[in-house]
Amino acid sequence: MTSTGGNVNDENCLGYAARDPSGFLSPYKFSRRAVGSSDVSLKITHCGVCYADVIWTRNVSKHSKYPLVPGHEIVGIVREVGSGAQRFKVGDCVGVGTYVNSCRDCEYCNDGLEVHCSKGSVYTFDGIDDDGTITKGGYSTHIVVHERYCYKIPENYPPASAAPLLCAGITVYTPMMRHNMNKPGKSLGVIGLGGLGHLAVKFGKAFGMIVTVFSTSLSKKEEALNLLGADNFVLSSNEQEMKGLLNSLDFIINTASGDIPFDQYLPLLKTGGVLSLVGFPSEVKFSPASLNLGMKTISGSITGGTKQTQEMLDFCAANKIYPNIETIPIQHINDALERLINRDVKYRFVIDIENSLK
Repeated sequence: MTSTGGNVNDENCLGYAARDPSGFLSPYKFSRRAVGSSDVSLKITHCGVCYADVIWTRNVSKHSKYPLVPGHEIVGIVREVGSGAQRFKVGDCVGVGTYVNSCRDCEYCNDGLEVHCSKGSVYTFDGIDDDGTITKGGYSTHIVVHERYCYKIPENYPPASAAPLLCAGITVYTPMMRHNMNKPGKSLGVIGLGGLGHLAVKFGKAFGMIVTVFSTSLSKKEEALNLLGADNFVLSSNEQEMKGLLNSLDFIINTASGDIPFDQYLPLLKTGGVLSLVGFPSEVKFSPASLNLGMKTISGSITGGTKQTQEMLDFCAANKIYPNIETIPIQHINDALERLINRDVKYRFVIDIENSLK
């Protein structure tokens, strides 16, 4: 089925929305735009649950616009394509990540780095699209997106497993590729073992790296070593264990959402080593000597561009990398968000939209 565009689609879309900063989600009906010439319409089958969903539904950053439909780890089946869309056909399994539009004309968009668009990429939910409407995310039955911001889910890759890759996966894959940390034999430290951290471990092992997990909780040791296959586990409060790793790591990726003592971690890097920050702690504080001595680098990163996101999905399929997920019906989403806040998930919730949102 193709479409030539037009006015807003008459079909109501059913979603789950927060109405206020309590963040409580409940059923909400709204209309998606009609399918434009370059758009695809997806029947959403799965949506991953990201900590961003907590932040936005509860107005932590003080700019949420209600009613707010969260969700930016979206997988679905193409049900309609625009008359000018060429990349997808009806029936394809497709993903949508953290942004759904950009200027498509700046140097970053032209480089496939649309997430860094000079005019600002449009977030998948609670963003302002170019027609002035507020975007609504994947806790819903369907979505209409310009084909440029959609990704082909590789054949035979489980749709539920693909969902967390579209934010958590690409968030750790991007800095690893940027800093050439995909070389066998290189040493990788992973701070935090949640939704992002467990995928950093999986990527590191797939690249042939020597992976050390740092955690504040000894209870994570068994899962880090035996479930995820890390080579080493270090309790970050153990001063002796930390000192034993001085000048040993090529790369550290900090996936922890809380504050960390950077002056304890930077000395663990080899000369020229890189610490990549993918979370948003309240502050980044360190002694200049920790950075200057040994030419260390602290580098920031968020998600990734369209080209690299597709590359990551293909890499995961080729190397049989699957996130560890817990699938839930959407009716359990409020409990799941509370559990996420309390770090009670291994390691990513995925909502079974297709079978529960009706």
